[in-house]
Amino acid sequence: MNDTENQYDRPSKSQRKRDVHALQDLGTELVELSASQLAQFNLPERLVAAIAEAQRIRNFEGRRRQMQFIGKLMREIEPAPIRARLDMLRGIALESTTLQHQVEGWRERLLVEDDALTLFADEYPQGDLQRLRSLISSVRRDRENARPPKKYRELFRALRGIIDNTGVDSDDGSPHNETE
Repeated sequence: MNDTENQYDRPSKSQRKRDVHALQDLGTELVELSASQLAQFNLPERLVAAIAEAQRIRNFEGRRRQMQFIGKLMREIEPAPIRARLDMLRGIALESTTLQHQVEGWRERLLVEDDALTLFADEYPQGDLQRLRSLISSVRRDRENARPPKKYRELFRALRGIIDNTGVDSDDGSPHNETE
């Protein structure tokens, strides 16, 4: 017997198992997405239905079986584009989180430090300092009088518009991801 006869033409059983688990893990990531995020993927209808079903299942064993089924369906499609799209979504989420933390940090500094507005103006000269000054004093008054944090949220939106470099200060009440 020579060496070439001992080598396999296909992956080992262990490698196949690892590949199946990787596809199931990829399916798990898809299950964790919202419906709008999931719609961005070009997935077969059967897989989308299985993912929606998995999102509804609360029973541990039922969910485990559904995840195995999703893993099986994942074997029928090419996983590379899905992985690339998930990586892109993670990047957007990370960027958004970083921006949010930056805005929250400036908001707190502006409310606590007296010279913070000058530092902010140096870093973001396009900002409307008059409006920011007014919002800061309104937030401080609201806190002293134990009023609802309406101006606090408005300050967040104004800062986000400046920092995000859009220059848009949304007063339309549209939902924003902000912590209070």
